[in-house]
Amino acid sequence: MAEVGMFVRKASGLVRAWSVFDAFIYAFFSINLITLGLYIFSFAPFIPEGHLVIAIIISAVFILFEIVVYAMLISAMPRAGGDYVWQSRMLGGGIGFVLAATGWWFILWHWVPLYASMLAYEVVVPLLTIIAGWTGSKGLLGTALWFMDVNGLFLTCLMVIGLAFVYVGLGMKWYARIQKTCFYIAMVGLATVFIVLLASSNSSFMASFNSMTASLFGAEGDVYSSIISQAAQEGYTPVAWGAMPIWASMPLIPMVVFFNMWPNWGATLYGEVRGASDFRRNFSGMALALLVTTVLAVIFLALIAKTIGWDFYHAANWTFWSGSSPLPVFPYPGLLAAFLTQNPLLQVWIIITMSAWFFGWAGTVFLSSTRMIFAAAFDRVLPEWVAQVTPKQRVPFNALLLLAIPSIITSALYCYTPNFATYTLDATVVIAIMYLGTTVAAILLPYRDPQLYGSSPVARYTIFGLPWIVVAGVIFIIFLGYNLYMWIVDPVYGVNHPTSAVYMVILYLVAIGLYVGSKWYRRKQGIDLDMVYKNIPVE
Repeated sequence: MAEVGMFVRKASGLVRAWSVFDAFIYAFFSINLITLGLYIFSFAPFIPEGHLVIAIIISAVFILFEIVVYAMLISAMPRAGGDYVWQSRMLGGGIGFVLAATGWWFILWHWVPLYASMLAYEVVVPLLTIIAGWTGSKGLLGTALWFMDVNGLFLTCLMVIGLAFVYVGLGMKWYARIQKTCFYIAMVGLATVFIVLLASSNSSFMASFNSMTASLFGAEGDVYSSIISQAAQEGYTPVAWGAMPIWASMPLIPMVVFFNMWPNWGATLYGEVRGASDFRRNFSGMALALLVTTVLAVIFLALIAKTIGWDFYHAANWTFWSGSSPLPVFPYPGLLAAFLTQNPLLQVWIIITMSAWFFGWAGTVFLSSTRMIFAAAFDRVLPEWVAQVTPKQRVPFNALLLLAIPSIITSALYCYTPNFATYTLDATVVIAIMYLGTTVAAILLPYRDPQLYGSSPVARYTIFGLPWIVVAGVIFIIFLGYNLYMWIVDPVYGVNHPTSAVYMVILYLVAIGLYVGSKWYRRKQGIDLDMVYKNIPVE
């Protein structure tokens, strides 16, 4: 019915610039052990009966089914936009746009302060603290502590936005080079930390920690023991390292998935990955990222228990978040490992090489989302100018602006507006709900579009006569349902705040308004969006 073409162009304008190995590194950084992992592990003391190792392993087993679902959807429909394309074609354009726009677009504005906190806690503050200890500069130490304040947080928000903007703006080829370089440096840094922890004893760590806190922060006496005592006085006693109770660790899973539920973070990018129609390659890339990360997490926690001390590690995190710790900085294990050596060059080496975990990951806050926004514009739900790509780097630059500019505003609101941070507590829930929509779309795919499914490479994978994608989807939905239920009913996760729920509902309403308005406007132009959604976007 439309005189113009169904889609904005006859081709997306994006190019398949990534290899499967590039997609693996992206998945590996997306479930980032050092940034997301160590950050969320620090909240484990709030569920004192649980054990992190058990929660990490069990959650990883269930997330494998998530990977099956996404790897099969990618293989069946390898298009830029991922979740948005699959949901809009299986569930309808309205549901697809609303879930994807909130889960991939609006909510990522609110993740910038989280990225910024990790930049401050694990890169800027440790580096300035180590150099301050080396040089004896009180000014540098004061600057390090300034980054723990609200003004420091806003500055790190701007740094995150700037980094992500540059990374994504350079294009996929350069992004791959940057993350690959960071990957190798990060692995060297982690190996260094492992060796330092493996070669040291708990008694040597206690002595080094007390010495460093005295010289850096003027703390007196046995600070190591006082932190454990302080946590005990506040009622916290961690489960023993060797106990590992399975049932009591289950409530830790909705906390742990904050870090390991994202091996599919690159799903929106597979329109730019070579060989994306190969299910086995898609699955192996994401599954290997999850497996390696899980193994490294268990090794890291074991070394922390051996050298830093399991009780101390949790007590330090407990007292830091309760505000009663004599240690004025985040008890980042990378910094604690650096305390074990008196060699300033080795200390700086540890912090800088470990910072590659952040710098290889920083672009994930925008990169995947740009492709969802691009795909919606390519379908004409958003204005055509949003679907434009730069001629050389093939970057949807205007989509990137729609992430960067609002992120500056939300970061300012987060830092300087009372209670705005509370509004953002449900950010993880919104993404999980979007994943739920995608999983439902995956389960429906063999039945809603049997021709597309039957002609796809994944149609031959069945179990007891049922498509793998259906079986894996049902199992992952049960897992998602458990996490959503726990987030809603238990306040320990900090994501069931009614004010935050209202704020998230407003975001959904904005998305609904955008879709309804766009559909009305396109109809006036003679374009039927329902017809668009009956077709798979061109590559």
